[in-house]
Amino acid sequence: MDNRRFDVRSGNGGAYATDTGRSTGISAEATKVLRNTYTLLAMTLLFSAVMAAVSMSIGLSQGASLICSLGALGLVWLVLPRTANSSAGIAVVFAFTGLLGLSLGPLLMHYLAFQGGSQIVVQALGGTAFVFLGLSGYVLTTKKDFSFMRGFLVAGMMVVLVALVGSIIASFFGVEMSAFSLAISGAIVFLMSGFILYDTSRIVNGGETNYIMATTSLYLSIYNLFVSLLHILGALNDD
Repeated sequence: MDNRRFDVRSGNGGAYATDTGRSTGISAEATKVLRNTYTLLAMTLLFSAVMAAVSMSIGLSQGASLICSLGALGLVWLVLPRTANSSAGIAVVFAFTGLLGLSLGPLLMHYLAFQGGSQIVVQALGGTAFVFLGLSGYVLTTKKDFSFMRGFLVAGMMVVLVALVGSIIASFFGVEMSAFSLAISGAIVFLMSGFILYDTSRIVNGGETNYIMATTSLYLSIYNLFVSLLHILGALNDD
């Protein structure tokens, strides 16, 4: 299939890095990938928000929410890698983000039921936007290469996954681990912030040339950042 027809990949060129880890500028290819990524990201975030509203309006159950999450994971792990270099990948990204948007419905309804719940949700949205725009703006301004963070981020993700599994197992035995769960959410906030720096840096410096994959990575960071902030703010405001 002719990738140029669908304009998914934008060349292998990148910014030229200096010895200090900063680049002299963003190449034309990287600029194109960046523009396409942010355009698709904005569209998928909006679509996800609409699907979350639909989920709340129909009162989606926790079980259905879990199925949506599992379906989204199946798409991103099994289908997206095979379609990322064609126009079909765009449809997969919308399906993936739409399912995750649907899965948010019960969680949002849970926090909206709190006293001042709407304020909690707005604060989580504002915090997510502040972190994403601030970190992205920093990378775009400095052109700094954060590829050195890869090992740390992978190790951090493994630790968080093990902690999450442990927390889930403990919950089945009725063990109260609210403080531990809150600590996990805090760790995820820092981890997703690192991924935003890393992924944006890869685009800017030519390491990521596929805007579909770049969009998926950034969306996941934003999604997990929002959910974790929601958990933290909800716990701090829970009487």
